[in-house]
Amino acid sequence: MSKRFVGLARVSSREQEREGFSLDVQEEALRRYAERHGGRLEHLYRIAETASKRQERKTFKDMLAYVKAHASEVDGLLFYKVDRAARNVFDYVELERLEADHNVPVIYVTQPTENTPAGRMQRRMLANMASFFTEQQSVDVREGHARRVQSGLFVGSAPYGYRNVRIDGRGLVEVDTERASTVRRIFELYAYHGHTLDSLRETLGREGIIYLRSQAAFPRSTLHRMLRDRSYIGEVRYHGQWYAGTHEPIIDRATWDRVQVLLGERIYRAHELTYAGELVTCGHCGRPITGESKIKKTRTGEREYTYYRCTRYASADHPRIRVTEAQLDEQVLILFGKMRIEDQRVRDWVVEVLRARARATQDEARSRTAGVRRELAGIEAQRDRLLNLHLLDEIEASTFSRKDTELRDRAAHLRLQLEAGDRGQSEHADLAIKAFELSQKLAEKWLTADYSAKRQILDILCLNLSLDGATLVPTMRKPFDLLAEGLIREETRGDWIRTSGLLLPKQAL
Repeated sequence: MSKRFVGLARVSSREQEREGFSLDVQEEALRRYAERHGGRLEHLYRIAETASKRQERKTFKDMLAYVKAHASEVDGLLFYKVDRAARNVFDYVELERLEADHNVPVIYVTQPTENTPAGRMQRRMLANMASFFTEQQSVDVREGHARRVQSGLFVGSAPYGYRNVRIDGRGLVEVDTERASTVRRIFELYAYHGHTLDSLRETLGREGIIYLRSQAAFPRSTLHRMLRDRSYIGEVRYHGQWYAGTHEPIIDRATWDRVQVLLGERIYRAHELTYAGELVTCGHCGRPITGESKIKKTRTGEREYTYYRCTRYASADHPRIRVTEAQLDEQVLILFGKMRIEDQRVRDWVVEVLRARARATQDEARSRTAGVRRELAGIEAQRDRLLNLHLLDEIEASTFSRKDTELRDRAAHLRLQLEAGDRGQSEHADLAIKAFELSQKLAEKWLTADYSAKRQILDILCLNLSLDGATLVPTMRKPFDLLAEGLIREETRGDWIRTSGLLLPKQAL
C-alpha cells in the first residue's frame, strides 16, 4: 500500500505570497514530496493570509486532532518549512509532542532534518527564529499603528461614511459623499424625529436609503454601532480608546450629544405620534402612554388609525381603554377654545405678565451660566495639565486618552449647556408670548400643524398631561391655567381691574 501523508500550507501575509510562498507553491511541494516517497497527500489543510487568528488556530487544532485520531494510518505530517508550520514556540512544542507520543514523523520538506538530538536542536533553533520574527513583527506593527493614531489617522479600514485613499504613499481617509449623507440622515432621524432603532431602520428603507449593494437593509446592530461611533465627530479608535483625528467630522457635536443622551437613557419614542413619547401619563397607574398605528381596510381602500393606550394596557388589573388621536385632538381643540380672549386689553396684560416672569428668571439663568463657565474653565485647565503630564511621559498613553476623552466630553456638554442657556435667555419670553398669541388662534390651525409643532406647543402650555380613562387632563403652566379655566375676566372698580383674584391698576393694561 502507498504511504499516506497529511499536510498544512500557510501564508500569513501577502508579501510572503509575492516572495514565492503562496499556498499553491507550498501545496505543490508537499504533493511532490509525498509522490517521491511512494505515497500521496491524503489530506491538506490550508490557511490563507486573510484568515483571522481564531480561524488559523482552529485549523491548526483540527489538523492535530485528525492526525492523532488517525495516527496509525498517517505516515508523516508535511510542512513546507519550519516557519510555515507554527506561529510560535508553543505550537511547535505541540508538534514535537505529536511526534513523540503518536509516532507520526513531522517533516519539513525544504528544510530536512533527522529525528535525532542534533536534528531536533536545529529545528528548535529555526522555530525560535520564526517565533522571534513573528513577535518582533507584531511589535513593529503595533508601534506603527500607535504612530498613526498619534498623528490622528485611522488604523485599518475607514468606517462607513469615509473611504480609504492613498496619497503620496500614505494611507489616508476622505469623506465618501454619498455614504456621509446617509450617516447624517441616520443621526438626524434618531436625534430629532423620535425614532427607535427599529422605526429608524424602516424609515431608511422607505426612503430608499440602502446599506450595501449586497444588503439593502441596515442591520439593527449596525445602526446602533454607527450612532455610537465617535469617528463621525472627528476621533480615531485604537485599543478601546479614542484619540483626536485629522479627518473631517460628518456629524456636529450638538447632534452627537443629543443622540448619546437618547441612546444612554434608552428613550424610545413612537415615530411622529403627538401624544406618545412619555408626553402623557396614565391616570390609573402613572405609566407612560404609548401610541400605535393600525391600518384597516374600508370600502374605499385602506385607512390608518392611531390609538393611544397605557404601556400596562395588557395587564390583568388595568383598564383596557384605547383612545384615538382624533378624540384627543378634539379635546385639545376644546381646551384652546376656552383659552381664547376677546378683550384686547386683557390680551396685552397677559403678554406683560409673561415678559415680567421671563425677566424674573433671567438673573437665575445668568447665575447658572456663570457657574457653567467657571466649571468649563476648570476642565480646560485640567486638560492642559493632563497634556503636560503626557508630554513628560509621566502618564501612559492609554490613561491620557481615556481621561482626555472624558474631559472633552464634559467640556462639550458644558458648551452645549451654555449655548442652550444663552439661547434660552433671549428666546424664553418670545417663545411664551408667541405661544400665547398662537393659542388665541390655535383652534383653526391645530389640525394642520405638524408633529413637532404640536409637541412644542403642548410642552410650552402644559406642565404635564394625563389620560383619565378616555379624558385628557392637562396641568397648565401659568398664566395659561387662568386662560384654560376662563378666570381671566375684567371686573372694573374705579382705576383698578380684578383678574383671577389679582387686583391690577388699569395703567398696567
